[in-house]
Amino acid sequence: MERYNEVLTKLIDFRDKRDWKQFHDSKNLATAISIEASELNELYLWKTVMESEEVDINKVKEELADILSFAFLLAEKHKLNPFDIVEEKIKINAKKYPVDKAKGTAKKYTDL
Repeated sequence: MERYNEVLTKLIDFRDKRDWKQFHDSKNLATAISIEASELNELYLWKTVMESEEVDINKVKEELADILSFAFLLAEKHKLNPFDIVEEKIKINAKKYPVDKAKGTAKKYTDL
């Protein structure tokens, strides 16, 4: 948690020095996450599974950093702890996808 707070402080400082908070409403932050996720997807577009495993990891890191940065800012805006909400989601998914039904299958929980 300490490392998260340190990174979040740096991210907010970076944003605030540029007066960008005015642009960081929920809609724009969510849209930015989607756009950055599309840029990550673009790295894998038209590649085979094998080729996709050889994508430049530095480009992957750059796009993931953008996605995480906007996600952290959206979470901070709504006073959400990203680690807590991920843990909550794991618990929800554990009920939706019990090991005995979901193990080894990519089926949606409604199809198990």
